[in-house]
Amino acid sequence: MKILIIKTSSMGDILQSLPALTDAMLVFPEIYFEWVVEEEFAQIPSWHPAVNRIIPIALRRWRKNWFTNIIRKERKKFKTDLQLYSYDAVIDAQGLIKSAALIIRLAKGIKHGGDIYSTREFCASLWYDKRYSIPKKQHAIQRTRMLFAKSLNYNLPTVTGDYSIVHNFSKKIPHDTKQYLVFIHSTTRRNKQWPETQWRKLIHYVQTTEFYVKLPWGNENELLRATRLAQGFSYVEILPKLTLEKIAYILTGARAIISVDTGLSHLAAALNCPNITLYGPTDANLIGVYGKNQIALCSLEKTMYTLLYEEVQQELEKLLYETTSRD
Repeated sequence: MKILIIKTSSMGDILQSLPALTDAMLVFPEIYFEWVVEEEFAQIPSWHPAVNRIIPIALRRWRKNWFTNIIRKERKKFKTDLQLYSYDAVIDAQGLIKSAALIIRLAKGIKHGGDIYSTREFCASLWYDKRYSIPKKQHAIQRTRMLFAKSLNYNLPTVTGDYSIVHNFSKKIPHDTKQYLVFIHSTTRRNKQWPETQWRKLIHYVQTTEFYVKLPWGNENELLRATRLAQGFSYVEILPKLTLEKIAYILTGARAIISVDTGLSHLAAALNCPNITLYGPTDANLIGVYGKNQIALCSLEKTMYTLLYEEVQQELEKLLYETTSRD
């Protein structure tokens, strides 16, 4: 059985689609998937054992120069790659007009997706051959699992979803002489940022422990933020610019992770890393971290400014005690 998945972005959304593939793989051992995904996230689907081919797309880059010759050639190649095979099912897990109109309509096979009440943009459902009711008041992972179960006609498993990517990284955990924590300190939306003063208080607390801190970053602004957070602390390491795969290895080797609401927090969840994610405006019950060893610390007032470092420190102390006890 050959299935095409449309889930182009974002990093967190792509990671949260993986448990649905695992469900289908366990029901149909011979199934394999091909996946249309934004080029910058193309590594992620390749980590899942049921993904056979990745078809990268560059909508974010193309839309800036849609009609230039080089972009036309790239779009033509994408269409050729997309139409190379006819699929037993084409599942649009994105639920947007752009994914339906620009991608799914070109694909060969019966097209599946949510109905007008279930997609993120209701008009997207007009491009589907089969439409399903997927209740929105449940976690995004459960919604995707339900969409796959209905599209491929199997019973939705009742067990917790499994991302099935840990095996890629568990054998190559970094062997640091001293154990470390990872603080994922930056995200794209300002209202999801935890104040730097709170981060520095938490970093100061780490001085009383046996650990040191690693700070990842993804762009110039995040590097500047990491530099400010590390200033004056000899036990804080600012990591170099890394690929997602290399970051995954570092997360896997961490004793614990503190993160804001960003794609890397979902990567930590997918890797079963002990992780505390800080939430302000996000509804963690619907799109928060999911899986083993995950703690969602939510502001009651829906703002990151009311989350104080003392609360985070207490949760971190408990998490470190629990992981030490398991050892």
